[in-house]
Amino acid sequence: MGVIGLLIILLSPFFGAVVLVGLTLALVAGIGYASWDIFLRYGLLLDPVFPSLTIVVLFVLAALLDYIRTESERKHVRDAFSHYISPDFMKELTEDPDKLKLGGEVRDLTVMFTDIRGFTSISEKLSPEALIQLMNDFLTPMSALVMENRGTIDKYMGDAMMAFWNAPLDDENHARHACLTALKMNVALTPINDRLKTEGLPIVLAAGIGINTGPASVGNMGSKQRFAYSALGDTVNLASRLEGQTKAYGVTNLIGEETARKVADMALLELDLLRVKGKTEPARIYTLIGDDAVAASDQFASWRTLHEKMIAAYRAMDFDGAENLIAECRKVSGGALDNFYTIFAERIEALKTNRPGLDGWDGVYEATSK
Repeated sequence: MGVIGLLIILLSPFFGAVVLVGLTLALVAGIGYASWDIFLRYGLLLDPVFPSLTIVVLFVLAALLDYIRTESERKHVRDAFSHYISPDFMKELTEDPDKLKLGGEVRDLTVMFTDIRGFTSISEKLSPEALIQLMNDFLTPMSALVMENRGTIDKYMGDAMMAFWNAPLDDENHARHACLTALKMNVALTPINDRLKTEGLPIVLAAGIGINTGPASVGNMGSKQRFAYSALGDTVNLASRLEGQTKAYGVTNLIGEETARKVADMALLELDLLRVKGKTEPARIYTLIGDDAVAASDQFASWRTLHEKMIAAYRAMDFDGAENLIAECRKVSGGALDNFYTIFAERIEALKTNRPGLDGWDGVYEATSK
């Protein structure tokens, strides 16, 4: 009986409840049949009740231990991710903990960085207590939007937040979910800015957002004393650099080329070939104007055609033509990218004054800061 009981306990983690119930019933039936057969053959009466009850008790004990183990695993997953992913995403993960691969793997991610525009000047106007409250007011809706769109919050860094999609669970639409999140972020700050205005504070919160898609290492990283679920790699670095360049381009978001390729049906405009600080290869960068409904509108189609002609003229060193097309773009864009067009026009004016030679022109803009 001891051997049978030990087998039930050892096998319980590998078999479901239905299999264990079937095994238990088979053993009880076997004991009853053996007792009856021995009585008929040899006239010996062996009580089948005690060993049968023992088997049942051992089954209950094995089931209880398996339940405790399963709940312990689910609690571990909930504790690790409850503050970083949405409740629906958490439910999916706890129902199948095997989907969570701890220790690290390389997979395709869409990574987002976002922070407060002009945070240094804002912090000078507020007391430490008010600044903390403002940070919470900013990060709360930003975090909620990430989790609502199946994203994972990696970390908070002062006024900045890093998030990614397609880990720990698969999300085949990770680039789209990240872009939809970005479109909603500055809209979500409107009620906070209305409150700040009512309180008489000369502050307007705005988010700078960088998004990039590509392979990255993701998993539990850190030390034996403290670790966190995080992502590392060139894809992550470029997303951070893109966020840092949003102010230089006068836009709220910058999107990497691979992300743009995955959401080609959304309203995107190519802005530049940018060589960010610390990298040798230039990156083709875009800004996200709206979703697929915006992209399908006649107004955006006209704007995109003029904008693409302007970028082509600029790269062909037709600076006068590019200036004229900027004026046309302003007319059809409704002021949506006025800051960008002003910055770009200033760059073109500088290039006209110090015209580069044909051999030295590749249309790539060199970022001088992160």
